Amino acid sequence: MFRYPGKIVKRFSDGVLVEAFFGPPDRVFEQIVFRQGDRFRERYFTNRWYNVFEIHDRDTDEIKAWYCNIAEPAILSDGFVQFTDLALDLIVYPGGQQKVLDEEEFSLLELDEVHTRQAWAALDELQRLFAAGVDLFSGG
Repeated sequence: MFRYPGKIVKRFSDGVLVEAFFGPPDRVFEQIVFRQGDRFRERYFTNRWYNVFEIHDRDTDEIKAWYCNIAEPAILSDGFVQFTDLALDLIVYPGGQQKVLDEEEFSLLELDEVHTRQAWAALDELQRLFAAGVDLFSGG
């Protein structure tokens, strides 16, 4: 479980857009340099099996990548966003390259058939949306 402060900047009929800032010390992960103070725009959906973080450089505000968590739909309550992460992730780089992460970890979760099917369908949907250039942060 992770907890960190963020601010809801927009509400949608199917979720919220949150702005938060990376707090841990600088580190490199999957060719991305996460720096303390990097800005995250986090799109949570109440009807989709994923959420998407748009990662902006703290100094230039350029997009470094999109980090997508395959997860149960978000639950929104009293200023909190809660979701159950299903381990499977997708990183999309600004040039369009995509990389699926944690397939082995996902396979070890022993999920029921519904969760397994929903997770793979969500990954497929995200890959198609990013390949088509769909902006998930504008409400679509």
